[in-house]
Amino acid sequence: MKESPKRSLGFVLIAAALALVEASAQTPNTRTMRPVIRGRYHAVTSMKPEATWAAERILLAGGNAFDAIVAGQAALSVVDAASNGVGSDAVILIYDAKAKKVWSLNAEGTAPRLATIEWYQKNNNGKLPVDDGLLAGTVPGVVDAWYLMLDRWGTMSFAQTLAPAIDLAENGFPISRGLAGGIAGSKKLKKYPSSVRVYYPNGQPPRAGEIFQNPDLARTLKKLVEAERQNRGKGRHRALKAARDRFYKGDIARTMARFSEENGGLFRYEDFARYTAKIEEPVSIDYRGYQVYKNPSANQGPAELFTLSLLEGYDLKKLGHNSVDYIHTSVESIKLAFADREKFLGDMDFIRIPFEGLLSEEYARERRKLIDPDRASLELQPGSPEKFMKTSGLFGGKVTLNFEGEADHEGDTSYIAVVDKHRNMVTFTPSLHSGFGTGVVIADTGLIFNCRGDYYSLVPGEANALEPGKRPRSTLQGTLVLKDGKPHMVMGSPGGDDQIMRTMQTFLNMVEFGMNVQQAIEAPRWSTRSFPASPFPHTMYPGEMSVESRVPESVRQALIAKGHKLKVTDTWSMGNNGAIVVDLKTGLLSAGADPRCDAYAWAW
Repeated sequence: MKESPKRSLGFVLIAAALALVEASAQTPNTRTMRPVIRGRYHAVTSMKPEATWAAERILLAGGNAFDAIVAGQAALSVVDAASNGVGSDAVILIYDAKAKKVWSLNAEGTAPRLATIEWYQKNNNGKLPVDDGLLAGTVPGVVDAWYLMLDRWGTMSFAQTLAPAIDLAENGFPISRGLAGGIAGSKKLKKYPSSVRVYYPNGQPPRAGEIFQNPDLARTLKKLVEAERQNRGKGRHRALKAARDRFYKGDIARTMARFSEENGGLFRYEDFARYTAKIEEPVSIDYRGYQVYKNPSANQGPAELFTLSLLEGYDLKKLGHNSVDYIHTSVESIKLAFADREKFLGDMDFIRIPFEGLLSEEYARERRKLIDPDRASLELQPGSPEKFMKTSGLFGGKVTLNFEGEADHEGDTSYIAVVDKHRNMVTFTPSLHSGFGTGVVIADTGLIFNCRGDYYSLVPGEANALEPGKRPRSTLQGTLVLKDGKPHMVMGSPGGDDQIMRTMQTFLNMVEFGMNVQQAIEAPRWSTRSFPASPFPHTMYPGEMSVESRVPESVRQALIAKGHKLKVTDTWSMGNNGAIVVDLKTGLLSAGADPRCDAYAWAW
């Protein structure tokens, strides 16, 4: 039977309308909530204005990116205290403009020597405490990271770089609504007398806009400066090291160890005295002419490289930005990458990671065959990259799945990046992991340890299984990008397991879809939890994914039709990104900051 012209026209109009909706989802809006911040000399982006100001202050005083990043993160530890601090762990990527080389700085914390799987089985019912109490902590890493950057690449002293943070802690700052709300709503801070003393002055939480001080933390930072000053006559290196050693081997370390032992923790003096952050070779891939770098050990960063290797086999521009096929293909690629994260990634001091195979084109081609263009996978499917390696050996461990409990796929982390006039670049992701970390202010130091210890597995033989002195495989990561061997981009984001999805979308928005840095940050986002969560009990939610409500309804319905268990979040809810881009033709800098949070960018 022949179709009537009116009916045919109706179908054409409906199809055209749907196509228009799809096109609007794929075409970046040229307007942004915040402007691109451009400059000729240097740029900073961070999660708080005060931290961006602190780094900018150092740059204007003649410091380089390494001096500035120490000042900025130290300030961030005061004003973004729920998400990071002096007790944080961290991962850092560095581009050394003089050497024209990228470095990884691993400042992940280590488990106490007394922390074993057997101890938790005997004393804690075979469970890890989740983001609460000293048993959830690892040794802080950021102070050693400060030292390594200042000593190897910096030009300034602890006295200069810590001055803004000391001022903020000692004299106070107008507290933000988010931090005030976090303090008021924290159940764990209220449990510990040492925390109540710092965060509930006069018995009440501070209100937004009030001046908040942490004089104990100021005194701790002043002790580092004092040790440096006392050893200044021995030369810059030894003075810097004296400051660092006072934290890890001096009276601060002894105070932390004594407090731990008196309050049921497993930390002892030797855990701090033996700690060291590590400078390592990064891992990287070439993605369509862009060299993308990640930290190699004890973090999830390489999983972004696994995902990009898969996506390079698709014409993403043709699929269209945030189209059904683009989001579906990206989500399915992330699932495969995170399956390999579970099986292979961990602390390289304890396990071997088969990067040769995992990052090979041959392995990506094999893994790509598992992506069904019409159906969402509900399984975790780790691969066998050793087949694509020249060297043999045993790689990877057991993978245990858990579908029970309420493990959190997100987390409380912060971020800061700096590019200086020499085009040194640093991306620094420090974290307490969950709001206020362990929740326990250590004695009179004013600082709280990260609670990254709840990331370990208690299953022997898994890549991330707990061992004394081992670093957990954290969710921390950042991205550093070169183009034709020249410094081009740094970016990062808080967000637990979601961090990789945020930085990858920002990167692809610029590289594949021609967005500027601010458009790339602000574009509507997607996420998935269809893999084991990093925190204990490592719950997996098969097939679950989320999109911001700005993703069109037609796209959402098509994703559901493919079998995705879709959740729709608020309009501006999935991101906390910061990024800096160096224009390869003009050398000019463009900095972006996420309007979803208090992030702030500046350039000059």
